[in-house]
Amino acid sequence: MRPNPFSRFTSRFARKFTGSVLLAACALGATLPAHAEVKVGLSDWPGWVAWYVAEQKGFFKKHGANVRLVWFPNYSDSVAALSSGQLDANAQTWSDTMTPLSRNLNVKVVLVNDNSAGNDALMVNPKIRSFADLKGKTVALEHFSVSHFVLVNALARHGMKASDVKLVNLGAADAAAAFMTGRVDAAVVWNPWIARIQASGKGKALFTSKDMPGMVADLLVAHGKALGDKTKRADLVGMIKAWMETEAFIRTNQAEALQIMSKVVGMKPDEYRVFLPGTRFFNGVDNLAAFDPKHPQSLVAVGPAVHQFLSQNKLVTAPVNYAGALDPSLLADALRK
Repeated sequence: MRPNPFSRFTSRFARKFTGSVLLAACALGATLPAHAEVKVGLSDWPGWVAWYVAEQKGFFKKHGANVRLVWFPNYSDSVAALSSGQLDANAQTWSDTMTPLSRNLNVKVVLVNDNSAGNDALMVNPKIRSFADLKGKTVALEHFSVSHFVLVNALARHGMKASDVKLVNLGAADAAAAFMTGRVDAAVVWNPWIARIQASGKGKALFTSKDMPGMVADLLVAHGKALGDKTKRADLVGMIKAWMETEAFIRTNQAEALQIMSKVVGMKPDEYRVFLPGTRFFNGVDNLAAFDPKHPQSLVAVGPAVHQFLSQNKLVTAPVNYAGALDPSLLADALRK
């Protein structure tokens, strides 16, 4: 069965990885050969599906990276597999990396693939023209998800709290349906639901992830065991070099990139195209800024806000050393000429 092309976000923040560790470990042990290759977990999100562009265009081989991409239909299983050491690296969010970090597991962020820059949005009916109009209204979203995080940030920036609205706990598809049938006044959803609501004429975006740069970061996170292995570390450096070429390729050869990426998730290129404007793919300069703790949108700078949301909802129970969670040395090696 093909993975649901819209499933990736449903795991962000809300799902815990611990219950899936054994299952993921057994699956990987049964399907992966004992090679010295770097095993990298991937799930459904444009910034991660883009790794297949690197594979199919030969960028891994070009940069001497012996990489095996491992597809996970269930994103939370990939986070579990990395945390248990069954993967050398994994594509996961900054938020979902907080839990293993809070438990002192040996994982490090080595690359930022992208930021959500419009693919998550607070959609409101035409009668709501401002956040003041939103007070007391019903808002559908998935509790403790990225959608919830986006709403909390949107309200805070306008002097409001979640208690100022009436939350209705629904998954993205159901939230979008409830909104378009008029059962709720607003909904926080992601693409393709944003595009569908806009096309219906029944709603508009009052706030999107583009308004909170740096806050919804999608990463490549490596296990400490792989980083301590000279061969695998070299492969990861080569993989980062391949990413830089991939980012440039997507920017300059979008049609071919769409052909590759859409096929991975079982969609047509024109259907998949809706995801690209809301995905800010990170190049070398962007990554240097993301790893610079002095930059206002860096991983370290936004870390406390992400952690606060998680801790308030009891998704993490211990502090995180944000700077200690990063290993910028691989990026530095990859960018060195």
